Amino acid sequence: MKLLEHYILRRTVQMFLTALLPVLAIIWTTQVLARINLVTDSGQSVGSFMKLATFILPTIIPAVLPFALVIGITQTLTAMNNDSELAVIDAAGAPRHTILRPILSLAAILAVFSFLMTNFVEPKLRVGVREMIAAAYADLLSTVIEEKSFRRIEDGLYVQISERLSGRVLKGLFVADSRDPNYELIYYAREGAVDESGSALVMKDGEVQRKAPNGEVSIVRFDSYSFDLSDFSQSRGQARLHAGDRDLGFLLNPDQNDPDVQRNAKDYRSELHRRMSTWTFPFVFALMSLVICSDARSHREARLHPMAIALTLSLALFWLSNYTVELAGTSAALVPLAYLVPLGSGAAAAVMLARKRHPHKTSALTTVLAEQWSAVMRRFGPKSDATGGGTP
Repeated sequence: MKLLEHYILRRTVQMFLTALLPVLAIIWTTQVLARINLVTDSGQSVGSFMKLATFILPTIIPAVLPFALVIGITQTLTAMNNDSELAVIDAAGAPRHTILRPILSLAAILAVFSFLMTNFVEPKLRVGVREMIAAAYADLLSTVIEEKSFRRIEDGLYVQISERLSGRVLKGLFVADSRDPNYELIYYAREGAVDESGSALVMKDGEVQRKAPNGEVSIVRFDSYSFDLSDFSQSRGQARLHAGDRDLGFLLNPDQNDPDVQRNAKDYRSELHRRMSTWTFPFVFALMSLVICSDARSHREARLHPMAIALTLSLALFWLSNYTVELAGTSAALVPLAYLVPLGSGAAAAVMLARKRHPHKTSALTTVLAEQWSAVMRRFGPKSDATGGGTP
């Protein structure tokens, strides 16, 4: 690249990272906080929680990256236009690819990066997250339940213990089970223990109260009672994988004997077409941004900020693509729509760039909106007094 191309690329990368990192940090924080119960409910260490947070971070990069690139391109080129740098480049007779090549090269690299992340890295990290959560809850009763505090094991099942001793022995057991709508059960026991397989809670010297829907209560004392945990331990100890957790090879040839594939076959088809189409967004969004703001413009021309136009179009394309991907999962005849939306938009933007057409110059809607915004600013903005000073 020439010196000028390096200059444009450097400014674009700086603005791209400036937009990407804060947004990524905000979304990552919200995703991590949504899983804070891994520490509060399962008693995991802070190190385990940070490992989980590390696994989550790369999974959200592909979704944020294209929009950060739009902000980086539009903000860089708008600033260069405001500083008359684009006008100087045109006046110096520099070829058009001086501006286009560094930006499109960056967009192509990010598109390939997005493809690799979405199809190879992200699925492995998603599986790692699910396995960590499953392992944390696998032996919840004997290793996690805190002393003298109620814990919700699952909906309708609560446990409290007074003391935990060595050898998986629990003292002062209280179990409330209301999962069956036909009756409620409350267990008290002086002592208990979870067996080695984690499939049963054996309680000794206690009683069980059974309350029927009509209010009748029956009490039975027992010397030893086994509370079944097999369904609970299996569901908690085994990670359940869905379409978003599968790698590309599995999506191309799903196992028809897999229970989740049998239940949600359309989700697997949609996920495959989503991964094979949305990785092009960085390059398509870059083409759209260049159409909007790659040419020198007069400062006096009424128009919306190029970033607002580019982000609006990008969001519209993003949601339209997601809609067509969902449709592709329901019918094979609609699969071409999932690819037509991003590729067609990118081709249209490329043709407009080649012909140097500027849709905002001929867009009546954009002109009207810009004029209305200018009118609002004149109406409610600061007013000048007779001496030329501004009044607050």
